[in-house]
Amino acid sequence: MTARKKPQMLKPSTAAKKLGIHLPATPDEFREGTVSREEMAALLQNPPQWLTDLRAQGPHPRPVVAEKLGVSIAGLARAGVDEVLTTEQIDALLADRPEWLRAEREVQAGVRAENRRISRRRDAE
Repeated sequence: MTARKKPQMLKPSTAAKKLGIHLPATPDEFREGTVSREEMAALLQNPPQWLTDLRAQGPHPRPVVAEKLGVSIAGLARAGVDEVLTTEQIDALLADRPEWLRAEREVQAGVRAENRRISRRRDAE
């Protein structure tokens, strides 16, 4: 007889982080329960409407905001952007292009270029 494995459970905060969503914006049943690995796979493969809406409209957590703006999380902090933003707010920033956003996008472009240079150098060795 083999012992049945207990399913791995994720805390709501971990599941939200893996889904790229802001935990306080999720439904109560998601925040108050746990999520199994199987449930997580089902959420990724066939997301419910609330998850689809959150991913499309936000509010988005800082890593997602940084990605959508093309800056780093540290760049958001330097600019004083420490709250979650909706897609509408992100689009407004991208349309307006404040000076801090231009500067941080340049920094991020420089970091990416340096990472590519280092990667090419490693590949050549």
